[in-house]
Amino acid sequence: MSPAGNPILDAHARLNTVLRAETYTPALKDEILTHLGTLGLLRSDQAEFAVLRQVRGKLLKRPKAPSPPEIVAGGREDWIGWVDLVKERVDELAMTHTARVIGDVDADIIAVIEAESRTALKHFTDAGVLSPRSQPLYPRVMVIDGNDDRGIDVGLMTKKPHPIVNIVSHVDDADSSGRRVFGRDCPEYTVQVNPDLQITMLVNHFKSKGYGKQADNDNTRRRQATRVAALYDQLRRAGQPNVVVLGDLNDTPDSAPLRPLLVGTDLKDITTHAAFISDGRPGTYANGAKGQKIDYVLLSPALYARVVGGAIFRKGVWGGKNGTLFEHYDTVTSPAHAGSDHAAIYADLEFD
Repeated sequence: MSPAGNPILDAHARLNTVLRAETYTPALKDEILTHLGTLGLLRSDQAEFAVLRQVRGKLLKRPKAPSPPEIVAGGREDWIGWVDLVKERVDELAMTHTARVIGDVDADIIAVIEAESRTALKHFTDAGVLSPRSQPLYPRVMVIDGNDDRGIDVGLMTKKPHPIVNIVSHVDDADSSGRRVFGRDCPEYTVQVNPDLQITMLVNHFKSKGYGKQADNDNTRRRQATRVAALYDQLRRAGQPNVVVLGDLNDTPDSAPLRPLLVGTDLKDITTHAAFISDGRPGTYANGAKGQKIDYVLLSPALYARVVGGAIFRKGVWGGKNGTLFEHYDTVTSPAHAGSDHAAIYADLEFD
């Protein structure tokens, strides 16, 4: 997104929160108008970055200029509607490279960190990630809608021999303060690996550092790490030895917010295993620098003992100003063509 992305995202998130208020006080009406202005929605329901959905009733009146727009709804009960962000068209070549990365990594189970919907992900994989016989390589696809107003969710894809046999959502989990923990969700997907063994995957996308106050973002990631650690401990105490916590945790291994998960549990980072093949770049995001290690595959001890390999796959990422920091597909000729700005990180496990 453009440099205007931060205020746009902040305004969108705050506006949808304010619009849920039972009564729109004069101060709230002023705030609504401010956010509508940031989103370009003061004079029209459609703007470059956002759309105002007015399903029933009216939020605002727009007299002809120079008269200013006016909030006419007195509160949530007076109208039904919300604000959506406009989804940017994804470059077709970038989608091709994303599919190519998935096919080249060829994992039996893949966690997807930013998915628009199950249907969209299923269409994408069915069309672009195929077996040599032109059959969908990942026929089992699951995404649960989370708490993100933009519709960005986490999901799981598995090959045919490995069905998803159980799903638990934590979309409404709250901490002791009563605040919801996850900005998206931390779904538990249990996969049947073979007739005698199941693996439970906790898929995560923690709060970004990119928007809002850093202290607030750090606190949110700490709350998320604490809750995921508790869910992991619950699974272990319930008799599940085979657990994976994975995803974009949006912080580095030495960070304070991630300590409850990385230090407070017995989970093991795949990158610390002797069988993990390093290319000398510890990071998973962008250029792969040390401070860009934000994506993780964390394994319970029982699974860590089964590791026979692993690596970071960067061929779909544009590295550096000219894209030459590491090998990428020869058809990735600009940053816009990259499959992602996150490299794929994977673990190879051997089962009897």
